[in-house]
Amino acid sequence: MNQQTYEAGKAAYQQGDWLTAVDRLSQAKDPGEVSGPVDHLVGNSYMKLGQYEAAAAAYESALRDTAYGKVGPLSCNRGRALLAAGHPAEAVSALTQALSDTSYATPYKAHMALGTAYERLGDPRNAGIAYRNAAIDESNPNPSSALCDLGGCFMQLGRPIDAVEAYRTALDFSAPLQSQNQVYCDLGLAYVAANRMSEAVDAFDHATADGTLVLSPEAQASYDAARKAMAAIVSKKRPSDTDALLAAAGYGGGYDPLDPTGASGELMPSADDTGFFSVSEEDLVEQDKKERKIRRKHNHSGLKVFITILVILVVALGAAGFAYYRGYGWPTQEAVIEQLFDAKTSGEDLGSFIAASVPASDAATIESTVPTGATIKSTEVDRSMTESTATVSAALPTGDTQTYTISLVRDGISWKVTSVTSDDASSTADSSSATSSSGVTTTTTGTASQG
Repeated sequence: MNQQTYEAGKAAYQQGDWLTAVDRLSQAKDPGEVSGPVDHLVGNSYMKLGQYEAAAAAYESALRDTAYGKVGPLSCNRGRALLAAGHPAEAVSALTQALSDTSYATPYKAHMALGTAYERLGDPRNAGIAYRNAAIDESNPNPSSALCDLGGCFMQLGRPIDAVEAYRTALDFSAPLQSQNQVYCDLGLAYVAANRMSEAVDAFDHATADGTLVLSPEAQASYDAARKAMAAIVSKKRPSDTDALLAAAGYGGGYDPLDPTGASGELMPSADDTGFFSVSEEDLVEQDKKERKIRRKHNHSGLKVFITILVILVVALGAAGFAYYRGYGWPTQEAVIEQLFDAKTSGEDLGSFIAASVPASDAATIESTVPTGATIKSTEVDRSMTESTATVSAALPTGDTQTYTISLVRDGISWKVTSVTSDDASSTADSSSATSSSGVTTTTTGTASQG
């Protein structure tokens, strides 16, 4: 390779002169030479120039340099180039190859592109799976975008309730300065599809509050329909013109001049009935008790109490089910891990913390891996409904800090451990990351990135 020509092409690339960069870098290689660094920069330059077919070919050439490595970034870039060139099926293959690289530091980029590719292939289910994986990737700085795309997939699948949850979570994860108008608009559409008109109106009101978002014809039609539905509900609660006239004449509040006693339906006794005036105090008290009993029956107080209790139970069960779906349990993953470390320190049997499906040899490995006398400093958990992975930072008795990766499975409402590994390769990974970050500038979605 001509090093001087390579440096000239690299300098042009760093200055944003993409045409010159392609020209110089293409001349830097000897005939038949394979060079990952050169072809990587050539591919990036072609992406900047909008020549996606050429970019995909350059990334494919870079992948032939096995010594260069970087299978994840190169395959992801190639998948994006194929996607931009209109080849979603080939893009799926390239992006799947990117995700097979366990050393790939930013897999959410491949997941996001994979979701777009599946959508273009008319497969919203697999697209939704890809967007969900992008959203839960801890390296993703903007999970809100992935959650919005996930909500769109749920809408295509006819699952508006799930779409509502995705959009609401996207609002929670959106950056403070990030505009939420479009998210609220999509949330309004999901509420309308779920026939929750009051919440739909509220979402659309948020979307249009500052006047910067112009609703699409579909969104405007949904907004109008939601407001009409709410107006119809309110109009049903208003009194009729006849009721208003009676109220003005003093007959409002449910008072019927022909039935002054109300609930009983009996007429006021006649003055000719002398027995009415000769009743004793005891008779009046007893009559009052009977009338109160009648009023209680008419008010359905017992039924109201029953309905209230039923609603509370349904809400509690719904909250418990949602927590179970989101990966929570009792004890929590954090509590189980802390008890595991405490049990090892106190010399107790760890079998009660290990899943029954774990072979005896693996259980012995877990017991030998968990340190004695360690103090947990922090625990980060990646939760799902049936499986979870935790990263634990523990202070050892020697004063050193060790990181452990712990896998857990659901055991009823609690969790059991399936594996414990110590992260002894963190320093090596850090140095490798530092080396790759000094290569080429990382670009945003829609543009190829290196490293």
